[in-house]
Amino acid sequence: MYRSHVLVCGGTGCTSSGSQQIMVKLRDELGKQGLSEEVSVVQTGCHGLCALGPIMIIYPDATFYAMVKEEDIPEIVSEHLLKGRPVERLLYDETVTPTGIKALSDTDFYKKQHRIALRNCGVINPEEIEEYIGTGGYQALGKVLTEMTPDEVIQVLLDSGLRGRGGAGFPTGMKWKLAKQNDADQKYVCCNADEGDPGAFMDRSVLEGDPHALLEAMTIAGYAIGASQGYIYVRAEYPIAVDRLKIAIAQAREMELLGDDIFGTGFSFNIDLRLGAGAFVCGEETALMVSIEGNRGEPRPRPPFPAQKGLFGKPTILNNVETYANIPQIILNGPEWFASMGTEKSKGTKVFALGGKIHNTGLVEVPMGTTLREIIEEIGGGIPNGKKFKAAQTGGPSGGCIPTEHYDIPIDYDNLLAIGSMMGSGGLIVMDETDCMVDIAKFFLEFTVEESCGKCTPCRIGTKRMLEILDKITKGQAKPEDIDRLEELCYYVKANSACGLGQTAPNPVLSTLKYFRDEYNAHIYEKRCPAGVCKALLSYYIDADKCKGCTLCARNCPANAITGSVKNLHVIDPEKCIKCGVCMEKCKFGAVYKK
Repeated sequence: MYRSHVLVCGGTGCTSSGSQQIMVKLRDELGKQGLSEEVSVVQTGCHGLCALGPIMIIYPDATFYAMVKEEDIPEIVSEHLLKGRPVERLLYDETVTPTGIKALSDTDFYKKQHRIALRNCGVINPEEIEEYIGTGGYQALGKVLTEMTPDEVIQVLLDSGLRGRGGAGFPTGMKWKLAKQNDADQKYVCCNADEGDPGAFMDRSVLEGDPHALLEAMTIAGYAIGASQGYIYVRAEYPIAVDRLKIAIAQAREMELLGDDIFGTGFSFNIDLRLGAGAFVCGEETALMVSIEGNRGEPRPRPPFPAQKGLFGKPTILNNVETYANIPQIILNGPEWFASMGTEKSKGTKVFALGGKIHNTGLVEVPMGTTLREIIEEIGGGIPNGKKFKAAQTGGPSGGCIPTEHYDIPIDYDNLLAIGSMMGSGGLIVMDETDCMVDIAKFFLEFTVEESCGKCTPCRIGTKRMLEILDKITKGQAKPEDIDRLEELCYYVKANSACGLGQTAPNPVLSTLKYFRDEYNAHIYEKRCPAGVCKALLSYYIDADKCKGCTLCARNCPANAITGSVKNLHVIDPEKCIKCGVCMEKCKFGAVYKK
């Protein structure tokens, strides 16, 4: 028996910050202090507070160390693990109070969360199947195979109200029911783990922190619809997730939780991986299936829908990682438990990847219906540097921008659609007053143009024409009629594109036109970017009254655009200036300004 367990985050964020080296150093120090038999070092998945990585939590007292460095390890081992005295200067500051160290679950970031999909992330070692089983893992599969009929499994999902977490929010139970109704000699269960939205990393964290939850849920799905083969389509850019999935599949097969005659019930199911090459369009279900078949990832016309004719022309269901991660818990706790959370039409919880202008960058899981203000101000810690909230982008390139007037909107599928955005897979990018909304729309459209498969003309050509207009606007070259052309193009592309990528591509443009048209007008009529972002509309100047002639600006200018001698006024040559802002950043006297 170990007296202490040290949990170190092994997710992508913390790994990139050196958590693997920290674990090596930790084990080495424990050996030196003779504590190797008393203290266990456990590699876990993501804890959620990615901005504070590398993260280390010491149990049984749940002491939370943030931004740990290798050189901190000897002190933590000798003081905390040997002498029982937590090193307060290294603790997450919110947990340190005048009355003692506060539990992690009582911090602002965690206390409003309710973890279902993320329940094991940051808690167990994802590379040890025994730890998953120890938290109730594979009990749902055992219950399904030994106590329930396929129809009963599907009815539980229908009663729970679970909707797909991949974007559109289609009822999961209905999707499974349609696939079950179609007889075939072979059916397939697919998982979309090809998370491609900029700023989204929800599915990746589940794959890295709790891969067996996905395997268990897919096996349940196979039983429910009558399939014997599953495929996980995962991004090749997720090497840690891919490695842990391979380990999990091998372990499940070894323990006969995958393969033939599972639990001696006669039911057989296998899962294999297929690596995606980074094409965003393969997040669309038919394009994903075409890619698994070994062809170029392009959408197919619907109908027929995948439940009728999907992978290899056979009935197929496809859900994303987060959707599957909810299913074992719904089976074990009952549909009423899940349906008691959330809103009338959006049940359960939702995982969001918080990014952008926010203190607590990371992953949060909250009940549907939680307001945007609660997520940003209370869980996310608000906007840094005293800036004001301006907008939040949900749904990535397929979503829209939510302005301050909707700051208190309860977030669910229908509310977001009503204001011109969408849930998407759960990316939530926060913007403050220094962001230009025209530039934001242009950023997302650049991504969509790059990722279009080019199969249909409205998306292939229409999005490029939209991007050209936005580019003209940000350069101050647009005319008033260009906004009308842009809006007309948006509605045309939306109505006529072949798949969801093209149909939703105009959303960032339409939502910013709806809520921030004054910024478009400023770019067109005044040749001015109100946020001071669009370089073509900026000019940098030096205030003669404030300039001390220190030469810092001139010495750091990469374009040699600044002239002036020591203790004399410096001048910026507008012809040479590349508008990088280095001069303004380096000036200690506030003499450089832009307008």
